[in-house]
Amino acid sequence: MKKFKRRLSLTLRGSQTIDESLSELAEQMTIEENSSKDNEPIVKNGRPPTSHSMHSFLHQYTGSFKKPPLRRPHSVIGGSLGSFMAMPRNGSRLDIVHENLKMGSDGESDQASGTSSDEVQSPTGVCLRNRIHRRISIEDLNKRLSLPADIRIPDGYLEKLQINSPPFDQPMSRRSRRASLSEIGFGKMETYIKLEKLGEGTYATVYKGRSKLTENLVALKEIRLEHEEGAPCTAIREVSLLKDLKHANIVTLHDIVHTDKSLTLVFEYLDKDLKQYMDDCGNIMSMHNVKLFLYQILRGLAYCHRRKVLHRDLKPQNLLINEKGELKLADFGLARAKSVPTKTYSNEVVTLWYRPPDVLLGSSEYSTQIDMWGVGCIFFEMASGRPLFPGSTVEDELHLIFRLLGTPSQENWPGVSSNDEFKNYNFPKYKPQPLINHAPRLDSEGIELITKFLQYESKKRVSAEEAMKHVYFRSLGPRIHALPESVSIFSLKEIQLQKDPGFRNSSYPETAQ
Repeated sequence: MKKFKRRLSLTLRGSQTIDESLSELAEQMTIEENSSKDNEPIVKNGRPPTSHSMHSFLHQYTGSFKKPPLRRPHSVIGGSLGSFMAMPRNGSRLDIVHENLKMGSDGESDQASGTSSDEVQSPTGVCLRNRIHRRISIEDLNKRLSLPADIRIPDGYLEKLQINSPPFDQPMSRRSRRASLSEIGFGKMETYIKLEKLGEGTYATVYKGRSKLTENLVALKEIRLEHEEGAPCTAIREVSLLKDLKHANIVTLHDIVHTDKSLTLVFEYLDKDLKQYMDDCGNIMSMHNVKLFLYQILRGLAYCHRRKVLHRDLKPQNLLINEKGELKLADFGLARAKSVPTKTYSNEVVTLWYRPPDVLLGSSEYSTQIDMWGVGCIFFEMASGRPLFPGSTVEDELHLIFRLLGTPSQENWPGVSSNDEFKNYNFPKYKPQPLINHAPRLDSEGIELITKFLQYESKKRVSAEEAMKHVYFRSLGPRIHALPESVSIFSLKEIQLQKDPGFRNSSYPETAQ
């Protein structure tokens, strides 16, 4: 011990910080420890104390003093050493605080229980912190699963769980967390009942279902794996993005069930998509409802774009609506996380009717603006009751665009004249037509906004964030812009759906127009 104190005093030089000095001393002692063993630990009640060798203590202690200090048994530190290290030296005071170190599997340290059996005598007054025993609760489950506010574990089941659940003295590891949720029923197909088939796609079938655990309706997207080596990349993409996207206008992924034959994604259930909504009201929507739906589309997209996520497949079928009128972006199978604006992607994305002209002409270098052209097309479709550019082929689609907006030139679309695809088609010179002639129900502010979406040059298209601030949305009031991301716009009493002029066979809430 004298030898150690002498070394420590020599190491604590004025030119070094305490952290640097202790680190240097720990390295010196590491070399010597290879040739000698630590003293046998003192056994109390048949159990060895939670002690460490001196060099490991120093390694763990030498870090930022901003971190919580570590507690160590008195048998390891030693009274004389603790007193020595607590003495002021070079204007600094080094206090040794005894604290047992507990580590979760995630590598994060956690404070130990204040009811430790080891008797700790500190050279300075230390107030030990008590750790509250944790049980599995509704708050824990919601945090672990990122469940929305309307998903709750039944009270009876939770009471039963509380009785059978032991308190946790330390943080749950990821493996333990998965195991505990599996016991409750998450991650198991038998937890969900299939009620009816909603649709079938190239690689997936969607069912309406019910959770036995929460009794809530869910949408089960069953992805077939028979002819795939592992999950399709579209499914992996969708899962990886949705688990990090938590917003009131983005569909919530509740659970994932993986079997040998399928991968099932469990989503929140919404009654219909925008296409079905427009069909139900005879394609004649209230212009107030058009404004509410457009704002929610922009709100969800702005959240995605802030996180550098492109949806890349916007269309009415991928916009889901519940009975309150809440609209949510869905089907992120083609979505990508964008790290660099000029990164090259596939140009075989976005349904043809909602595909921007730069992508139609073969461009694979695009950013968040790819989604904004589709927003303009959907805006027009809601306001007029018909698709804006319903082309059957790429050439037909371009013809429809150029007939309405005019054939692009070097002036309004720099670089288009040198595009090989554009030159090969040899389009006639169309003149632009007034949009008001095709969407007479839109006011001047609406026409101005849709024009900002439908720009040939992608960088000139208005962003989702900027579009939300457009004067077109002024009638919705200022409070709608200050809502937290996870809160629906319908939480404001002044925001309500209005009755659509066309026939609508639904139970949606209606107010007088």
